[in-house]
Amino acid sequence: MKHFVGSYIVTILGLLAAFFWGEHVKPGSGLICVFIAFVLSVLEVSLSFDNAVVNAMKLEKMSEKWRQRFITWGIAIAVFGMRFLFPLLVVSIFAKLNIINVLHIALTNSKLYAYYLHQTHAPIVTFGGAFLIMLFLGYFLNPKKEIDWIVPIEKRMKKVPANKVLDTLIALACLEIIQFFQPVPIRLNVLISGISGILVYLIIDSIAEKLDSIEGKAQKECCKTKNWLNCSCFVSFMYLELIDASFSLDGVLGAFALSSDIIIITIGLAIGAMFVRSLTLLLVEEKTLKSYPYLEHGAHWAIGVLAVIMFISTVYEVPEVVTGLSGLAFIVAALISSIKKNKEINQ
Repeated sequence: MKHFVGSYIVTILGLLAAFFWGEHVKPGSGLICVFIAFVLSVLEVSLSFDNAVVNAMKLEKMSEKWRQRFITWGIAIAVFGMRFLFPLLVVSIFAKLNIINVLHIALTNSKLYAYYLHQTHAPIVTFGGAFLIMLFLGYFLNPKKEIDWIVPIEKRMKKVPANKVLDTLIALACLEIIQFFQPVPIRLNVLISGISGILVYLIIDSIAEKLDSIEGKAQKECCKTKNWLNCSCFVSFMYLELIDASFSLDGVLGAFALSSDIIIITIGLAIGAMFVRSLTLLLVEEKTLKSYPYLEHGAHWAIGVLAVIMFISTVYEVPEVVTGLSGLAFIVAALISSIKKNKEINQ
């Protein structure tokens, strides 16, 4: 329960804020706004369990101080940065409007804001899909991976030479296929967004690998100093934020199916994001990943599926329930396989 105290506090404050905002916008709609915010928070948690597992993998290697920063600073970045500011910025760039004007539209004309955001859907999800497909490939196309879950597939995948060339070529091939189905006016935007996702992954992953090669003692010392740019914990923190950002893109866009009010959407997704972070800390401190060895595999397969769904959603609308259930199916299957494996070992 201690891991979720902050989440419960955020939930109470968030739902109160949703009620008063609803009453402010339209008297009598407070309870409806509370319900929508609650539903959005539940959807965010259900769609992000695989995100929590991947986050836990990184957090296990971070110091206690940086774990706490992931909760405090991280939630601020996740809520204000990704759920509120990022959509405004994207609309501002692609609609060629001043960001202050976009904020005014979001607060006073939610339907017009939703329209603008819908027009930027393809470039946004292409960035997230490209980043996540690189994350998926980087995990499975790795000869050093010791444990295989779906053996016939994973065993063959890890025979590939350990470099980022093939990963990048596969991701670029996906972008080329996606671009073919896009309307001509947005093809260039989609391509640039996808390449940006690939480049961001390669830069962050390369820095993380470089810093991970530092010997343990030196690494711990640099994490105690204020020279964060040379600290593997800081790079891992930024890595986690980018992963969270990629996961949240589809959820932010899909939330407009329930509400066009940016404040209510931000509140609902913020509550969900806080619970995902609490769940991440629980997985780390209870050493769940070590107890259930296939959870990492299930999470990365879910990431691969999510990346494909993001790519498909640039052409066809994919229901949120499909996205959520497909990822959850891999997590549950991996959990069951892990339990069976543990029973075999203990017999």
